[in-house]
Amino acid sequence: MPDTIDADEKREIVNDFHDAVNMTASQLEKWLDSPESKEVGWKGEDRDGRGESVGHKSGRRIVELLHKKKADLTDDDLAHMHKVVGYVHRHLAQKPAHPAGSKWEASLKNWGYDPAKK
Repeated sequence: MPDTIDADEKREIVNDFHDAVNMTASQLEKWLDSPESKEVGWKGEDRDGRGESVGHKSGRRIVELLHKKKADLTDDDLAHMHKVVGYVHRHLAQKPAHPAGSKWEASLKNWGYDPAKK
């Protein structure tokens, strides 16, 4: 990501983010409160495996971003939105043979994308 983001780049990032995140803030909040949500994801190298996963933490940030007005988005917000888009696209390319109820599905939902939604 460049140091400063111009209006066209901002618009593209926001549009890509809203294409990649297909859950509403309330749907994502409800999911993040579930045991299934907390059971998946990488906890980080310096953790004991019992902390919050990277994806779960990102999901909480996504909820905040979904509540923000476009005019109020910071460069840091846009950088995270860009990260979310990249994660969702990479993860979708790794779809397992039986995705329903899988860790793959749960991880995607932590990042705001529900593969079961049309």
